[in-house]
Amino acid sequence: MLTLLSMFYYICLRRRSRSGTRGEALTSRRAVESGQRAVLPVSVEVEQYAKEVLDFSSHYGSENSMSYTMWNLAGVPNVYPSSGDFTQTAVFRAYGKWWEQCASAPLPFRRTPDTFHSLDYIELGFEEPVYPTAVEVFETYYPGAIVQILACSHNPFSQNPPADVRWEVLWSGEPTKALTPQARQFSPRIKHINFPTNLLRLEVNSSLLDYYTELDAVILRGVKERPMLALYKMPLIDISDLSDSEDELSDVGGPFLRAGDDKQQRSANGYFDKLPYELIQLILSHLTLPDLCRLAQSCKLLHQHCCDPLQYTQLSLQPYWARLSDASLGHLQSRCSLLQRLNLSWTGNRGALTLTGFSSFIKARGLNLLCLELACCHFLNEPCLEVISQSCPRLQELNLSSCDRLHPQAFTHISKLIQLRRLVLYRTKIEQTAILSILTFCPEMRHLNLGSCVRIEDYDVVASMLATRCRSLCSLDLWRCRNLTDRGLAELVNGCRMLEELDLGWCPTLQSSTGCFQQLAHSLPRLRKLFLTANRTVCDSDIEELANCCPSLQHLDILGTRLVSAASLKKLLQSCPRLVLLDVSFCSQIETRVVQELSNLFPNVAIKKSFTQ
Repeated sequence: MLTLLSMFYYICLRRRSRSGTRGEALTSRRAVESGQRAVLPVSVEVEQYAKEVLDFSSHYGSENSMSYTMWNLAGVPNVYPSSGDFTQTAVFRAYGKWWEQCASAPLPFRRTPDTFHSLDYIELGFEEPVYPTAVEVFETYYPGAIVQILACSHNPFSQNPPADVRWEVLWSGEPTKALTPQARQFSPRIKHINFPTNLLRLEVNSSLLDYYTELDAVILRGVKERPMLALYKMPLIDISDLSDSEDELSDVGGPFLRAGDDKQQRSANGYFDKLPYELIQLILSHLTLPDLCRLAQSCKLLHQHCCDPLQYTQLSLQPYWARLSDASLGHLQSRCSLLQRLNLSWTGNRGALTLTGFSSFIKARGLNLLCLELACCHFLNEPCLEVISQSCPRLQELNLSSCDRLHPQAFTHISKLIQLRRLVLYRTKIEQTAILSILTFCPEMRHLNLGSCVRIEDYDVVASMLATRCRSLCSLDLWRCRNLTDRGLAELVNGCRMLEELDLGWCPTLQSSTGCFQQLAHSLPRLRKLFLTANRTVCDSDIEELANCCPSLQHLDILGTRLVSAASLKKLLQSCPRLVLLDVSFCSQIETRVVQELSNLFPNVAIKKSFTQ
């Protein structure tokens, strides 16, 4: 059969070559004979920069400006070939492993594939659909974070809703750390695909980098005519193909049944079925979800083990975001009666999940759910949150990070989850009324992220409510809140003395002259992480108070501070032996020479000093 197909394919190439040049025909024949992908005919390559940024998981910048935002990735380069820290670039929210070490970091999910490295993503739309021949990314600061490049079959600028959305990986690799933070043009060798695309997705992992990676522009190169791809392609097993047919679950070892035994004999599985049930369960717990589902179709014994609800107490579907559908959830539903932690982050977009499919699963399996991760799930709407509030009474952790298309009114349903302890609302449109209602009815709150929530009108009122209702609060992220004053901060630190993490980065209304930072240090002796990023007023007395009152401090960011000297930093480093991260970028009194001297004296501390050239 393989030989016949090869002959048929060769005849087709011969016929098509009559309309092309002799050189094209010979090139195609050699490519087929060598097992490579052939391109017929050769057409003019189109080069285009990104037209629009369509979606992303996080960015360093503000929702109301262009500095350090993902929107800078559209269009021609603003910085390249220059290197350094520039506001005109696209910068993700985090880097390194610091965030994973914080108390607010969620526990990792079991069964996450070793090949899944992505922590952030950005999707870019281009003007014309092409068959990609190359993708070039201009990295201008600390390159090496890109781990995957994907192409989508859907035209994001089409008026017609997509009937079938297909994603294809053009390139993938492991997280790396470039030898130098200097700019580079990253252009990996990509795989050819059999559909045109004008929608690319870059996925990144910055955990190995010493500082924020910065991206400047992306070029998509391609041809408009369809390349002739290789005839043979290994079939992919889709995650949605999880159903089990009893006809396929046949016993193995039938020939080894004992002769003359009239009773029904079970199959002989060697010594494997003699292992304790718990030991087999432990072995299977190391499989990824697709492998577990495939193994369930091999025999009745393994089907029983693979479908045991104990294998599905934790379920992370984020690595399979491109293939997850309503049918996938439907097939998994029967196995998840003991489900406690569910990660659906990045899934369901562009119609892959519907209200019906999501609601059916949550209604059936939400009773025991303790953790629900829904970051960047744009299929969510108010009915979805209503179903969660009604079906998940024990929910303690909810992540809605970057669900920026949720209507503000939808968030009022969260207040019904009275056992919530961790709530992430980064880059959402939650308004003041909704967050006050949540804090009123959820007094067990331990971790709260309101970073870049620009629709909250008065953060002083929110701080006052936290101090009154959530006195056991452990971490609070107020990144880029625009109206928190020293009065609100004073109430917060007096009422929430258990705080270990506090992010006040880019909060311009806080002034050191009011004594608010010294009061903060005095009131929070358990403090481990403090971000005062871009607050120009932080001074030596604030640093000295931190040194005196916060011996457990591990992470401190005072980027942009102009009133801090090397002497106060040295005192801080001596008084806080657990300090591992100190960012003094753009601190005018801290020279690069001083940073090097302090790094030599305190080698266990990563002292950050970004540059611009």
